[in-house]
Amino acid sequence: MDYKQALQYIEGYTDYEKIAVPHVLGNYDLRRVEELLASLGNPHLNSPSIHIGGTNGKGSTASMVASALMDSGYRVGLYSSPHLNTIRERFRVDGVMISEGEFTTVMQRLKPEVESVNNKGNYGELTTFELLTALAFEYFKMRRVDLQVLEVGMGGKYDATNVIHPEVSVITSISLDHMEVLGNTLSQIAEEKAGIIKQDGTVVVSPQNDEVISVIKRICGERNAFLIMVGKDITWQDWAFNGEKQLLTVCGRLNRYNISIRLLGKYQLENAATAVAALEVLSEKGYGISNENIVSGLGKATWSGRLQVLSGNPLIVVDGAHNPDAARRLKESLRDYFSFEHSILIMGASADKDVAGVVTELANAFDRFIVTQSCHPRAMNPGQLKDEFRKHGVNSEVTGNIAEALSLAKNMAGNKDLICAAGSLFIVAEVIEQLELEAGIA
Repeated sequence: MDYKQALQYIEGYTDYEKIAVPHVLGNYDLRRVEELLASLGNPHLNSPSIHIGGTNGKGSTASMVASALMDSGYRVGLYSSPHLNTIRERFRVDGVMISEGEFTTVMQRLKPEVESVNNKGNYGELTTFELLTALAFEYFKMRRVDLQVLEVGMGGKYDATNVIHPEVSVITSISLDHMEVLGNTLSQIAEEKAGIIKQDGTVVVSPQNDEVISVIKRICGERNAFLIMVGKDITWQDWAFNGEKQLLTVCGRLNRYNISIRLLGKYQLENAATAVAALEVLSEKGYGISNENIVSGLGKATWSGRLQVLSGNPLIVVDGAHNPDAARRLKESLRDYFSFEHSILIMGASADKDVAGVVTELANAFDRFIVTQSCHPRAMNPGQLKDEFRKHGVNSEVTGNIAEALSLAKNMAGNKDLICAAGSLFIVAEVIEQLELEAGIA
């Protein structure tokens, strides 16, 4: 098996990132994941874990936590999803993604055990994401990580990562997303997300809607979990944006931290405070994490595809905003952080998203609009996007792919204008790839 064959093998299973099905036992059965991991010697229990779920902000928060742990001298595994340009981005040790050779080696180790579990068929066939999660655990065991930071793929209760017993569970901002899978109300979605809360565990929760907090408090009570609320037990003060970094002070339960972060957007201040809250829990449990490590580590953290500046003259910014809450935050952030004369939105979306809600947020935020689609199987036809914008009295140009959309946007834009690509991480990934291609990097 070479790397290409390893990829083909793992992609040959059912991939719920490409198709949406209800989030119920049978489609997502943790018992088959546990059976696979047991056959591998339970690699998921080899290192202490930090588990991070939520709707928006979980990847950025995971990156900040991992960065601070690395600054503290720990070898850290980070498992995240989805990826932008290569599946190897999902598996990182000390910030470096898995190599093609390592990916292949671990996949060869997994393959006979995967086929054994599937042949028994006790709980249904394993999925692509379940295989990837097992690969992450086995890789982190192979690399002898001290701690593993794990981002939930979707939901929480039935997510393949939910086989661990974490040192701390973190729930970032919850909003309406993946409704065809997780439920149609905030309460239903919160119930799924709160599935990562463990008996007698410690839970850090970002600021939430009252409806969401009510669900989380109830579940914490049922499971005797200690709840730490960001915005109440942990607070922050926004000071300034110096053109490159955001400056803030986080008042934690243990200390006060003056921090500067590279990640842009007001929501990243909230994520930073959430990361600090989680790190303080680890500190209380005896991990060697100093105030200086927290400040330095958060200052080094990066996360691609979220309010990321790719070039200037014209200013090109990408953001993976794919639900109404994220779209609203994007709109506010563009106004708060950047100066420009005119603005152009390039938007593509997945067909299973609340596209009407996203368009409602963005229709009054730009001067010109271009709709397009990614190569992803779930991509919405741009004609449907055009129809959504038309409902708001907005006319948009239709293009068939990212290369056409970028070319059109650049022809429209002056040097002092803004081009923003948003609506899907798949759109963001293809914009980054196209710009690198044009610059001769790829």
